Amino acid sequence: QVQLVESGGGLVQAGGSLRLSCAASGLTFTDYTMGWFRQAPGKEREFVARISWSGTITYYLDSVKGRFTISRDNAKNTVALQMNNLSPEDTAVYYCAARPGSRIDYPYWGQGTQVTVSS
Repeated sequence: QVQLVESGGGLVQAGGSLRLSCAASGLTFTDYTMGWFRQAPGKEREFVARISWSGTITYYLDSVKGRFTISRDNAKNTVALQMNNLSPEDTAVYYCAARPGSRIDYPYWGQGTQVTVSS
């Protein structure tokens, strides 16, 4: 079955950086758009970034543009989210998700990794 496993979360001071990684298995990785989402305490889950199967097309939440970069390695079935200049508002559980090209929803999700940014 499809498995998405995130890693790389942790505690960082404001202005710092973290790199999240997501390892995918049980799917043909290049058939999937990959996305990152986050959910802060008391808030709904929100889209953060996504990347096309080829890695050539990316989209970002406006508030993370210029600070976050999504990338993928199709040879290793991994997708990463480089997060720079973090702020306390970025504190959330971050989820990796996979979406086959024929769908607009994300049927596959990881378990999430906690990112905490202290002020």
